[in-house]
Amino acid sequence: QVQLVESGGGLVQAGGSLRLSCAASGSTFAINTMSWYRQAPGKQRELVAAVSSSGSTNYADSVKARFTISRDNAKNTLYLQMNNLKPEDTAVYYCNADGWFGKIFNSWGQGTQVTVSS
Repeated sequence: QVQLVESGGGLVQAGGSLRLSCAASGSTFAINTMSWYRQAPGKQRELVAAVSSSGSTNYADSVKARFTISRDNAKNTLYLQMNNLKPEDTAVYYCNADGWFGKIFNSWGQGTQVTVSS
């Protein structure tokens, strides 16, 4: 299986930037898509951005042109560069990886808090 550990969250003022990282370990060769999700208090978890093994990306409309997802396969690390942050970006951000290794797997990290003050 795959284990994921996020880092890089914190408190930032509106308009500021943060870079999240997600380090993967275990059967990383089996990973297909890696994604960032977020969950704000009282809301459902939502997809922020995803990147496939071929490098194709997709973003939630609310973060397009502000967030950039990337992955470094050599380092087994996923990133999320977040610019021009808004208070509504405040949430716990989770890293996700899916793939196949004998069976389909879907792994989650423990989450990292991002708080944007106005």
